Amino acid sequence: MTAIAERIDRADCAKRITILGSTGSIGCSTLDIVSRAPDRFEVDALVGNSNVARLAEQAKAMRARLVVSADPTNYRALKEALAGSGIAVAAGPEAVVEAAQRPVDMIMASIVGAAGLAPTIAAVQQGTTIGLANKECLVSGGSLFTQAALRSGARILPVDSEHSAVFQVLNRDHADQVSRIILTASGGPFRTFSPAELEAATPEQALKHPNWSMGRKITIDSASLMNKGLELIEAFHLFDVAIDQLDVLVHPQSIVHSLVEYNDGSTLAQLGMPDMRTPIAYALAWPQRISAPVQQLRLEKIGQLTFEEVDEQRFPAIRVSLDALARGGSATAVLNAANEIAVAEFLSKRLSFPGITRLVQATIDRAEQDGMLAGLNSLDDVWSADAYGRRVAQELAARFGR
Repeated sequence: MTAIAERIDRADCAKRITILGSTGSIGCSTLDIVSRAPDRFEVDALVGNSNVARLAEQAKAMRARLVVSADPTNYRALKEALAGSGIAVAAGPEAVVEAAQRPVDMIMASIVGAAGLAPTIAAVQQGTTIGLANKECLVSGGSLFTQAALRSGARILPVDSEHSAVFQVLNRDHADQVSRIILTASGGPFRTFSPAELEAATPEQALKHPNWSMGRKITIDSASLMNKGLELIEAFHLFDVAIDQLDVLVHPQSIVHSLVEYNDGSTLAQLGMPDMRTPIAYALAWPQRISAPVQQLRLEKIGQLTFEEVDEQRFPAIRVSLDALARGGSATAVLNAANEIAVAEFLSKRLSFPGITRLVQATIDRAEQDGMLAGLNSLDDVWSADAYGRRVAQELAARFGR
């Protein structure tokens, strides 16, 4: 497909990798897998932010060549923590980009938020293979990102469980035979809540995801189904399909991670226990597979798998996301920025749970009225759309508060 190249890795030597966001959940899980296969992988660079102690510990354990903190004020502490190790140390946003430009076989791009955009695109421009676990690259800068990959020949391997699932069952040589790409959603903690119960929902309730252990922001996105809207936007850019070929099914068990429907009536799906180490291992070893420290799926113990349509009256985030995708230009960048503000307002108890999506929609509508949905020609355009979305969402937040 458009942004996924088909080159085959060398199998006769260790794969050199850099991890952007090594101290986060994806980064730690990546290192867990890498540490179990020292003959297959070697770590070139690790990039983190504020957790200097963990970053230094990881660097020593993996014998990294370079360690970078995105926060320049952490340079001295990191240098001291790695004194005598022979590991090079750097800090600051420019150092993060430079780390992403080092010649390696693969970069695991897992820096959370807009901070991951510049280094990941820098890596793509080098033609590096990318294990993509940063939503903003495709949600905020999708066209820039995929066009850069096409120009450089970079290979993009999706790491999100849903997109990895599609990648595993999609026949990329016969894309014209695909009818639909169907992402599954657990439904989150509020799947059975009534509209009245949703209005009264608290952050504490929203943070209790039934299946996955994730950070606070993505857990709230899962509760609102905004995460699934963002994933549809990613799928649009990754797999080069039309908007009307994208769909979502609620699947409470989180065993079927995605499905691809073909025009002959066949539907292929990837199944597995809800553990991010499976898609991470797949990306690290592709086109081969390696052992991952995950529980094997036993369908006889699961008993049943159920599926439901999304109730867009109670959970309008998917409709809002697809509408932003259809508007084009910077609409999805504005959506992403507004959603971050809305989630923060909800977690601070200044915004109701349904108010999250209302605020996002209102921000996109304002952007269109203000003529702010122009196309993206550079990262500066992405930053401008992001800043605009945050400012307007903050300005409008009081209207949708509790």
